[in-house]
Amino acid sequence: MATIRTKRHEQLIEAIVAERKKAGIRQVPLAKKLKRSQTWIARIESGERRIDVIEFLELAEAIGFDPHAMIKLLLRTKNRSAAN
Repeated sequence: MATIRTKRHEQLIEAIVAERKKAGIRQVPLAKKLKRSQTWIARIESGERRIDVIEFLELAEAIGFDPHAMIKLLLRTKNRSAAN
């Protein structure tokens, strides 16, 4: 099953972007903090790229959000494709 463009994937993206903005961090400084390119951040935030568990934890640490709380939020979402 493809996980890109599912409800959970979209909710994950929205939550990460919201947390990044709430923290007042722009994409370029976040990318530098993670030793990644700004394009890498942009591809995640646009939904073009999945993130694995380790990347998720690195984003949580760099942005400063609670990964457990975000996982709980995602678990409350039915994982259907966004087109449904």
